[in-house]
Amino acid sequence: MTGQTKTLTIEQLEKKANEIRVDIIKMLEEAKSGHSAGPLGLSDIFTALYFDIMHYDPKNPQLADRDILLLSNGHCVPVQYATMAHAGFFDRKELMTLRKHKSRLQGHPERHTLPGLENTSGPLGCGLSQACGMALAMRMNKEKNRYIYVVMGDGELNEGNIWEAAMLAPKYNLNNIIGIVDRNNIQIDGNTEDVMPLGDLKKKWDAFGWNAVDIDGNNMEAVLDAINLAKTSKERPTVLIAHTVPGKGVDFMEGDYTWHGKPPNKEEAEKALDSLKEADK
Repeated sequence: MTGQTKTLTIEQLEKKANEIRVDIIKMLEEAKSGHSAGPLGLSDIFTALYFDIMHYDPKNPQLADRDILLLSNGHCVPVQYATMAHAGFFDRKELMTLRKHKSRLQGHPERHTLPGLENTSGPLGCGLSQACGMALAMRMNKEKNRYIYVVMGDGELNEGNIWEAAMLAPKYNLNNIIGIVDRNNIQIDGNTEDVMPLGDLKKKWDAFGWNAVDIDGNNMEAVLDAINLAKTSKERPTVLIAHTVPGKGVDFMEGDYTWHGKPPNKEEAEKALDSLKEADK
């Protein structure tokens, strides 16, 4: 499956996103560690990117003209692993090795370990700076029609180097960067506006010179429309403030910050899978 071959309807994409959520729950329950809320909330966005938007080849992960996806908030990587497996990068059975010794699927992405990953994370706040470097390199190499998608957490915006990169990208008109902020309003210590108020993120990014757009990050059609529109922007880079529901699809996790950094146990996983089954009807 490659991003340039669009074969799924909106309804099929929504179904795929739910299948990915199911795998996320199974992975986390098996691993007995990891982050639940963020990956579940990001499933629609990752499904849109891998199954409609991005240009790539799972059989040739180093395709010269591929698009780049950087997961800056790397603790949400279960959603990327699950989506990559569904897209054909590796067998879905490997998802059950999440966070295990010598597994290719660690708690944060390691690009030298798993073909198809474009960055290694750990410290938050690095993805946008990496994107700026890649975009400048593409310009120097006269590469055209390649896009760099950077997924960031809203709590991650507490990091100063995000805003250094946010200043640099408009200065050099790095318009092939499309930022996606997962605006789920939670971080590990509580609600974002209690920990470190972020305020109106659209106004903030606009003030830094970006084309900032508020979207419903759990509405498949809205996500696709916003990204496709962002690709037409030639004047400045675009950032999508994607309002998502943390724990999306699992009724007892939705909106609860305590699920930011913990996995479900066996009983909770069974309840979560039942909830996702209902959501898929």
